[in-house]
Amino acid sequence: MALRLLLEPEDRYEPLANALATSTSAAHRSVARLQHAGLCEPASRTVNQSACREFLVHGVRYAFPPVHGPERLGMPTAGSHPELSDLVGDGSAMKSLVWPMEGGTMRGEALVPLFKGVTKVASRDARLHHLLACIDVIRVGNSEQRAAAAAILQQRIFSA
Repeated sequence: MALRLLLEPEDRYEPLANALATSTSAAHRSVARLQHAGLCEPASRTVNQSACREFLVHGVRYAFPPVHGPERLGMPTAGSHPELSDLVGDGSAMKSLVWPMEGGTMRGEALVPLFKGVTKVASRDARLHHLLACIDVIRVGNSEQRAAAAAILQQRIFSA
């Protein structure tokens, strides 16, 4: 939700819900949790960029530890995402990871996504797919890979 709000500031609840393949009431609850956590300003859908950056770079891997599954067909994430493959160098530093999905385009070790509708959302919005894959690098990568993913997030969503 926070990533979407960073891309589309103050987006209304219905478009937010549609963009994230969820219900309007779930979008309300999600924004309320962001506000309660200090990641959104009180009584608004404006993301507190400093707090959000700190959480994504330093907290997300602890709040959402990676859960791996067997090899499956799916949608590429983390270092398997085409725009992030340079983060893993020769490929030995990170396994091929996918979010499992029917009709997937790549075979790799399954990584349980941050939320149920992630493959639907990523299929519709390449920007969110890229950012969510960066978050997965932060969740599963080594310190150098996490730093590179944090730099991408800084450039893509936190720079003016």
